[in-house]
Amino acid sequence: MKATYKKYILNFKIPSGTSRGVLTQKETWFLLLQDENRYGIGECGILRGLSVDDVPGYEEKLQWVCENIHLGQDGLLQELNGFPSLQFGLEQAFLSLQSQNPFELFPSEFTKKESAIPINGLIWMGDEAFMLSQLKQKLKDGFQCIKMKIGAIDFAAELSILKTIRNNFTPQEIELRVDANGAFSPTDAMEKLQQLSEYQLHSIEQPIKPGQWEQMAELCQNTPLPIALDEELIGIFYVTEKEQLLQTIKPQYIILKPSLVGGFNGCREWIDLAEKYQIGWWVTSALESNIGLNAIAQWTYTLGNSMPQGLGTGSLYTNNFKSPLEVSNGKLYYSKTKQWKHNLIEDLCI
Repeated sequence: MKATYKKYILNFKIPSGTSRGVLTQKETWFLLLQDENRYGIGECGILRGLSVDDVPGYEEKLQWVCENIHLGQDGLLQELNGFPSLQFGLEQAFLSLQSQNPFELFPSEFTKKESAIPINGLIWMGDEAFMLSQLKQKLKDGFQCIKMKIGAIDFAAELSILKTIRNNFTPQEIELRVDANGAFSPTDAMEKLQQLSEYQLHSIEQPIKPGQWEQMAELCQNTPLPIALDEELIGIFYVTEKEQLLQTIKPQYIILKPSLVGGFNGCREWIDLAEKYQIGWWVTSALESNIGLNAIAQWTYTLGNSMPQGLGTGSLYTNNFKSPLEVSNGKLYYSKTKQWKHNLIEDLCI
């Protein structure tokens, strides 16, 4: 078996704002396996300033994986505990290699193009006019669950946008989620949660920065609206520590991004623990290309979670890969008419 990798820069169509800054590009690497006439591909992507494996020597570690591919999937995964995105890419690549169709990793009614995954429509940060224009488009596109990034512009303006939505749509018509990306301080978080709760939100993601377990536990205990942990899960590698975090904080939800928390295996550990403690969960992509998004979507469908998932990021880039993934009426479909580019993996191998 031969293993190689290729770096690829994804370019955003529109600069996308979060409370951590504005994104214009996204780095990713493709792990490519070749065994005789079979090919496999996995996406290893990091988010600068967020991924725990955003460290010097990342590419050298990926090169090490290629040089030691003979160790096999299980042997390599054990050596990559501090590199969750490489674990995710490795899992994908081996599944891809072993599949009849290298892009069909989890055959299901989804890949048979007979079923879809409900997803949320994502509204990025910007000025009020820009955020309202995004909202108008998402509603036009048939989304019934909207996720809005908050914490970067004036909080009063963000509340105004939420008020506009609620003045026109009931919680039964539009489910509202907000994502603070840790923007609130522990001292003012509860007050802001109280204000946000007036708009009958489904949940808020990561109100304060991760690593403040006691403060987050207090918020989760007293919150007027459900709290979902997101960045809080990053860098927690071992099952005992995962369980300790959930026992301590007792969140209402956790959000799983495979490339940030150790691939499918890492997510499965979180899911098992969440269900043990009756904590809700859903899956979100971490701005992967359509190759990584395809793997996440197929896996997510097999989990049977009926909540809207965070898998609507495939249209963000100018240079993404054409794929059968298609968003329509607030759902992600495997299109009956669109196809992967012929010889895409072989082209990347060159």
